Amino acid sequence: MRNVERLTSLKSELLDIFMSMEVAAHEQRSRTAARRNLRARRGIELHNEFKRLSQDIAPLPEAEDEMH
Repeated sequence: MRNVERLTSLKSELLDIFMSMEVAAHEQRSRTAARRNLRARRGIELHNEFKRLSQDIAPLPEAEDEMH
């Protein structure tokens, strides 16, 4: 009977270890995905910002010529 208790305890410990490893792996994948999404979002923001700036700056030389 004692061996059965030890075996059950060992199985429970192994299952706990496995589940902990799975949780850690899932958390790591989630963090990696969040970083990737943040980089992508920032890249899109930068693209739009540069596009807006180039549109805002482009008319300036013509406007300066009209002023002189």
